[in-house]
Amino acid sequence: MRRPAFGRDGRLVPPAGLDAPDLLQQDGVTLQRRLRAGEISSAELASACLDRIEAVNPTYNAVVSLRPREEILAEARAADAARADGRDLGALHGLPIAIKDLAATAGLTTTWGSPLFADHVPAEDDLHVARLRRAGAIIVGKTNVPEYGLGSHTYNPVFGVTRNAYRPDLSAGGSSGGAAVALALGMLPIADGSDFGGSLRNPGAWNNVFGLRPSQGRVPTVPAQDPFYTQLSTNGPMGKTVADVAAMLTVMSGYDPRAPLSLETEAEPFEANLVPASSPRVAWLADLDGRLPFEGGILDLCATALRELEPAGWQVEDVSIPFPWAELWRSFVVLRQWAMSNRYGPDYADPARRAHLKPEIVWEVEGGNRLSAEEVAAAAKVRATFYQVAVKLFERFDALALPTAQVFPFPIEWHWPREVAGVAMDSYHRWMEVVVIGTLTGCPVLNVPAGFDESGRPMGMQLIGRPRADRALLAIGAAYERDAARLPD
Repeated sequence: MRRPAFGRDGRLVPPAGLDAPDLLQQDGVTLQRRLRAGEISSAELASACLDRIEAVNPTYNAVVSLRPREEILAEARAADAARADGRDLGALHGLPIAIKDLAATAGLTTTWGSPLFADHVPAEDDLHVARLRRAGAIIVGKTNVPEYGLGSHTYNPVFGVTRNAYRPDLSAGGSSGGAAVALALGMLPIADGSDFGGSLRNPGAWNNVFGLRPSQGRVPTVPAQDPFYTQLSTNGPMGKTVADVAAMLTVMSGYDPRAPLSLETEAEPFEANLVPASSPRVAWLADLDGRLPFEGGILDLCATALRELEPAGWQVEDVSIPFPWAELWRSFVVLRQWAMSNRYGPDYADPARRAHLKPEIVWEVEGGNRLSAEEVAAAAKVRATFYQVAVKLFERFDALALPTAQVFPFPIEWHWPREVAGVAMDSYHRWMEVVVIGTLTGCPVLNVPAGFDESGRPMGMQLIGRPRADRALLAIGAAYERDAARLPD
């Protein structure tokens, strides 16, 4: 039996017994409309969010480095005053947000989940954080992450572990685990995140919210150690609705000359005229022709969530892709290790600092240090070959679909699953191999909530859109949100 992700009211199903006050169940776009109309104040909303954080965060540990309450409320009252004076307002004016703790925030502790940076306070914001500030968002604190963002399970030696919003005995996913849990529990109306190996998608799936990995270059990374070659990671938005994700993407995206491969700023906001797509054509990739092991129930849950939309006009086709999948995984591993060894090599090279690194970071750096130029070139060639395969598929389909994760949320005491469906996992991230297609193609990928298993564990599904077609993918996501919410319980 599958429980749907949406309730009769069209909203995402909240965690049982933890319903937030009605104000905090509303999505960010609705709250912004109400703020502009004078129906609520920023001070009222911020106070409600802080009360909610005080009530549930001690159990779930999603929000960290929380700023003093009076400082936050002072900013909220200033936002209300600006609105009353008729001053120009940003798209997120007066909405509270906590920034993922992998992004630098000026004047606010940024730890990357590492004891090496437990007291680090940056002088400047990362680019997307600065854009969120300029849009009027009120930063209340940070959201918890795994150390350096490695591993899809949010725990670190600085703040501890973040618990799943629906099953606090289970993992919240990662690395945007704190962001997803804060959204799901109504601590915050909007959230940012980042994604290299599923970090916007997996926690979205495991906490029943939306998470968008934007097209490569859509949300520039500034500063970046290597803006030309390190293009597998990106920042992006999370939300309780597709409209919220679109509104956040508008603020976070746009060309910046410091990011030479960043995409041009869109002429129209992504949330403007967000009309659900009509009769989307979707390729269901399932387990990649038996290549990927899945925990029992995941494939059926996601396939059912997709097939149930066919009466609403969705065209779903099972698709087989003749590709050497082992080579694609190897490509991902090589390119990731190459990037990680470049980024974290200095910490590894210092024995005193290396002693504070989690084993997964050491594994990445040591693997990268052993790579030859020929191996990196071969990995890039495999990536390029598969990209052409994907482009060919998009001649027939509007989106590719497959589950977001290969396992349901696992016990919080685990570091990572050692096996999936009886298949041993040979690395800390092998159980997330299903996300590699989206990462390596650079196409936009939207996690959509797919429902729950019998024990209440959430799962999501990836919808991969055409290259640079973020707007079209959001329209497909809006169609999914509309049509899935109309299904009977």
